[in-house]
Amino acid sequence: MNYPLVEIFESLQGEGRNTGRPVVFVRFAGCNLACPWCDTDHAKRFELSLADLVAEVKTHRTKSVILTGGEPTIQQGMDELVAALKAEGYWIGVETNGTNEPAWLAAVDYVACSPKAEYPDRIRLTKANEVRLVASSEAVLDFAHLVRTRIAATDYYISPCERDGTIDFATAKSILARLDGFSLSVQLHKILGFR
Repeated sequence: MNYPLVEIFESLQGEGRNTGRPVVFVRFAGCNLACPWCDTDHAKRFELSLADLVAEVKTHRTKSVILTGGEPTIQQGMDELVAALKAEGYWIGVETNGTNEPAWLAAVDYVACSPKAEYPDRIRLTKANEVRLVASSEAVLDFAHLVRTRIAATDYYISPCERDGTIDFATAKSILARLDGFSLSVQLHKILGFR
C-alpha cells in the first residue's frame, strides 16, 4: 500500500499553540470537504510506501512531524504510519477537519482540529488539544458556540480567513469581541513569508 501525498517539507508550525515549533509537514492528498475559501493544494503529486515515507521524514533534522492535508483521517494505513514514526521517537501532531475520529488518533501527541462552519453536521471528533475555527463569515460566531459543545479541547482559536491573498482580520476581531474562551491564531507563516 502506498500513501497519496502532496509534499513533505520541514518548516516552522505557523499557527495555534505550537507556533514556531520546527516540524516536518507530511501533507496527504485528498479531502472529504470542499470549502469555498480553501487555499490548500491537496491534489496528489506522488505516492510513497510506509518505509519510504518514514525514510523521507528521517532525512530532516527535527524529531517533530505534523500529519496534515487535505485530510489525514481519510487515509488508509495511518495506524501503521503513526506506530512507525513513534518507534523512531517522533512527536506527532495531526491537523484534521474533525469529520472522522479514527482510533489511531489516540496514539498521537497532539490533535489540532479545524471544523468548518460550512459543514456543521459533519463534525465527528469529540476531543482535541486545540480547535481552530476560520472566521470565514460572521456566522462563525454561532458555529463557535456549537463547536464548544461538540469538541472538548484545551485551547480554542479563531483564525482570520484569507481570500485571494487578503487576510480578513476585521471579521476575526469582530467575532472574538463577542466570544468568550477563544483566542486569535494567525497563520504566521503567511505573514512572515515562510512555508
